[in-house]
Amino acid sequence: MTTRAGFIALIGEPNAGKSTLTNRMVGAKVSIVTHKVQTTRARIRGVAMEGESQLVFVDTPGLFKPKRRLDRAMVAAAWGGAADADIIVLLIEAHRGISEGVKTILAGLRELPKGRKIALAINKIDRVQPDTLLALTQQMNEAFPFVKTFMISAEKGRGVDDLRKWLAQELPESPWLYPEDQIADLPLRMIAAEITREKLTLRLHQELPYQLTVETESWEERKDGSARIDQIVYVARDGHKGIILGNKGETIKAISKAAREELEEFLGRKIHLFLQVKVRANWLEEKERYSEMGLDFRDGNT
Repeated sequence: MTTRAGFIALIGEPNAGKSTLTNRMVGAKVSIVTHKVQTTRARIRGVAMEGESQLVFVDTPGLFKPKRRLDRAMVAAAWGGAADADIIVLLIEAHRGISEGVKTILAGLRELPKGRKIALAINKIDRVQPDTLLALTQQMNEAFPFVKTFMISAEKGRGVDDLRKWLAQELPESPWLYPEDQIADLPLRMIAAEITREKLTLRLHQELPYQLTVETESWEERKDGSARIDQIVYVARDGHKGIILGNKGETIKAISKAAREELEEFLGRKIHLFLQVKVRANWLEEKERYSEMGLDFRDGNT
């Protein structure tokens, strides 16, 4: 049997559904999914099998107009993921249509080297009428020569199988890049940090800005098969620390419990999770924080 393997970059605006689609394709939660925009910071790779093909998904940060160093590093990571991929899939939201952000991404795609396979996936199709969907499909294909267009609902799974089968046959002939049972190439320490960051984002979505990050400081394997994980939540201000801790520590306890339960489900064993909150006023300008997030500090330069 001929095996195929390659990298597929999912690009689009924040909240277009890239992380949801990655998780749907892989069949496991490997990418942080929240209702807040700009939650995916690093190029998380999810690995899916389709017949004899191995699909490696590069779930890039959403493309948006960068304002800060972190924003610039995220946008650079997104375009870097697209430039390195065998196939690019542009994901847009059916109900938002061709926004200014989509126009900017199309301009970026035109600057990529010729001959690259670029497909269009119109997501959240259940939010619009069929005639609106057809008009959008025509407009997008007039704006850019996509090799194929798919209409999907990443959340509900509609159209996703067709997209995955097409990707599988379009990848180059190659030995598999990862072991068959591996679903992500992120270290477990980083996955654990992402899970905790997701719980923080969900719990504090109104109260806390993006100026927090989570790092797994230590990971201790225990003789009984369990693991002790110590994590630090870095925030920019004292006031942010108080928000995360909550009244009598209730908020941090709830966040820790939710993260621990998901980690136990993900890893299939007992986890002892300990969180600390530390104020680092300038963490957004510290090279080490970017390395922990899988981003290049230099990409944040103006």
